[in-house]
Amino acid sequence: MSEVNPKALIEAAREASKNAYAPYSNFAVGAAVLLSDGTVVTGANFENASYGLSLCAETVALARTSSEGRLKDVVAIGVIGGRMGHADTAPVSPCGRCRQIINEAAQLGGRDLPVFCGGATGDEIAEYTLSQLLPAAFGPRDLGMA
Repeated sequence: MSEVNPKALIEAAREASKNAYAPYSNFAVGAAVLLSDGTVVTGANFENASYGLSLCAETVALARTSSEGRLKDVVAIGVIGGRMGHADTAPVSPCGRCRQIINEAAQLGGRDLPVFCGGATGDEIAEYTLSQLLPAAFGPRDLGMA
């Protein structure tokens, strides 16, 4: 299992956020998913004129991970966000929908995933476990799948 380096995950998420397509909110989000072998999979938010069809960075990164058959291998996730063109330093945490999507990987892998949150800039990193962000979560375990 790969050692978790929160700073490296946050930096990978920041790099991914540079590819955010966020013309409507002007709020760029990047996510970096660490897999058990040290591989890092990234994603950026992808907005749509029909706002409900937008995809969060965490969703993009986890969908990429799933498409490679690696959802059970997720060991940690880093997320950053901030207004485009601003030096926002306050850590941003996953939205409720993303917490539920992260839970899918957590339960399939049998882990309470660490979630590292940062701002668009700055050194502050907030660390949570998924169970802190989404207590009493419903997921694969409830359906007998994990």
